[in-house]
Amino acid sequence: MKQSEINEATTAELQEKLTESKKAYSDLKMAHTISPLENPIQLRNQRRSIARIATELTKREVQ
Repeated sequence: MKQSEINEATTAELQEKLTESKKAYSDLKMAHTISPLENPIQLRNQRRSIARIATELTKREVQ
Protein backbone atom coordinates (compact mmCIF):
# COMPACT_ATOMS: atom_id res chain seq x y z
CA MET A 1 0.00 0.00 0.00
CA LYS A 2 1.45 3.33 -1.05
CA GLN A 3 1.77 6.27 1.32
CA SER A 4 -0.63 8.38 -0.74
CA GLU A 5 -3.29 5.65 -0.42
CA ILE A 6 -2.72 5.49 3.32
CA ASN A 7 -3.09 9.26 3.70
CA GLU A 8 -6.39 9.26 1.79
CA ALA A 9 -7.95 6.33 3.70
CA THR A 10 -10.17 6.79 6.73
CA THR A 11 -9.12 5.59 10.16
CA ALA A 12 -11.59 2.69 10.08
CA GLU A 13 -10.30 1.58 6.68
CA LEU A 14 -6.72 1.73 7.95
CA GLN A 15 -7.54 -0.38 11.00
CA GLU A 16 -9.21 -2.96 8.77
CA LYS A 17 -6.29 -2.93 6.34
CA LEU A 18 -3.85 -3.31 9.26
CA THR A 19 -5.52 -6.50 10.48
CA GLU A 20 -5.66 -7.87 6.92
CA SER A 21 -1.99 -7.05 6.37
CA LYS A 22 -0.92 -8.68 9.63
CA LYS A 23 -2.82 -11.85 8.71
CA ALA A 24 -1.32 -11.86 5.22
CA TYR A 25 2.16 -11.39 6.70
CA SER A 26 1.75 -14.28 9.11
CA ASP A 27 0.47 -16.48 6.26
CA LEU A 28 3.47 -15.54 4.10
CA LYS A 29 5.85 -16.17 6.97
CA MET A 30 4.34 -19.61 7.61
CA ALA A 31 4.49 -20.49 3.90
CA HIS A 32 8.12 -19.37 3.78
CA THR A 33 8.95 -21.55 6.78
CA ILE A 34 7.47 -24.64 5.16
CA SER A 35 8.95 -24.12 1.72
CA PRO A 36 10.89 -21.08 0.51
CA LEU A 37 8.87 -18.41 -1.27
CA GLU A 38 9.63 -17.71 -4.89
CA ASN A 39 9.99 -14.03 -4.00
CA PRO A 40 11.03 -13.55 -0.34
CA ILE A 41 11.02 -9.78 -0.81
CA GLN A 42 7.24 -10.06 -0.32
CA LEU A 43 7.91 -10.52 3.39
CA ARG A 44 9.83 -7.26 3.62
CA ASN A 45 7.25 -5.34 1.58
CA GLN A 46 4.39 -6.64 3.72
CA ARG A 47 6.24 -5.78 6.94
CA ARG A 48 6.94 -2.25 5.71
CA SER A 49 3.33 -1.79 4.67
CA ILE A 50 2.22 -2.77 8.17
CA ALA A 51 4.64 -0.25 9.64
CA ARG A 52 3.38 2.54 7.37
CA ILE A 53 -0.24 1.89 8.33
CA ALA A 54 0.55 1.64 12.04
CA THR A 55 2.54 4.87 11.90
CA GLU A 56 -0.32 6.73 10.22
CA LEU A 57 -2.80 5.42 12.79
CA THR A 58 -0.53 6.54 15.65
CA LYS A 59 -0.09 9.94 14.02
CA ARG A 60 -3.86 10.36 13.78
CA GLU A 61 -4.35 9.38 17.44
CA VAL A 62 -1.88 12.02 18.59
CA GLN A 63 -3.58 14.80 16.64
